[in-house]
Amino acid sequence: MNPLSTLQQQEAAAQFEEDGYYIAPPVLSPELIKQANTHVDAVLAGIYETGIPPVTRSFAPGEGVGKLQKIDNAHISDETLQKVVAHPALGEWAAAVTGASKVQIFATQLLFKPPGGETGVNIGWHQDLEYWQNHLQGELFTAWLALSDVTEEAGPMRFIRGSHRWGLLNAGDFFSGDMQAIQSRIQDKSGNPWDEVSDILPPGGVSFHHKLTVHGSSANHSQAPRRSLAIHLLTEKAGLVEGADYRTAGYLSDFNDGRACPVIYQAK
Repeated sequence: MNPLSTLQQQEAAAQFEEDGYYIAPPVLSPELIKQANTHVDAVLAGIYETGIPPVTRSFAPGEGVGKLQKIDNAHISDETLQKVVAHPALGEWAAAVTGASKVQIFATQLLFKPPGGETGVNIGWHQDLEYWQNHLQGELFTAWLALSDVTEEAGPMRFIRGSHRWGLLNAGDFFSGDMQAIQSRIQDKSGNPWDEVSDILPPGGVSFHHKLTVHGSSANHSQAPRRSLAIHLLTEKAGLVEGADYRTAGYLSDFNDGRACPVIYQAK
């Protein structure tokens, strides 16, 4: 892996600051993505290579066919998925967009969106901080890694450009399929125009978005499943809210747990 040039780092940081997101070039090899998808199938089937189950999953193995499958911290269950989420290329880009000297994973989500265009597989408009605010504070953001070809038809994630400047609205709902109702609620609270940008990515492509960037996705109208990993990250400028206990946060783990919360970038 060649180091990022100064110009690449500057352009990534500038767009992230301006728009609240950055869509990077492909970062992982086709060979690694192919391996990852084989291991995604295993985790979906309830086969856990490490013997450690994920923290939570939306459906038991074999159930929820035709529904959005969300598996929290699947990387603790599988060595290949661990290798993928902690890949140095992801760490280098994550540091570039934020200017961080340290980047650490605090949680991941394996997302499997089936084909067919079912209305129940939307991911409702939301800001990530809505779900972290009671436990985490500071510089928090997300890398979204495509494990399949995320075309417009596949129900890509969509960012609302500049929404990271709107403050914490507490108006979103990850689990709601009524995208229009959520959009109306967010616009009523923010009073800002709505500028959607589709996060089109090839397998191995990655995007980064700010903790306050409004985002969501609609149903998958392609002929193949949409597979992705949401990798939630923090920098040296983040940590637990004073008095918070990570054990009450669902998928949040002890930052000293090197498997659950690996450091994926450290400045030399």
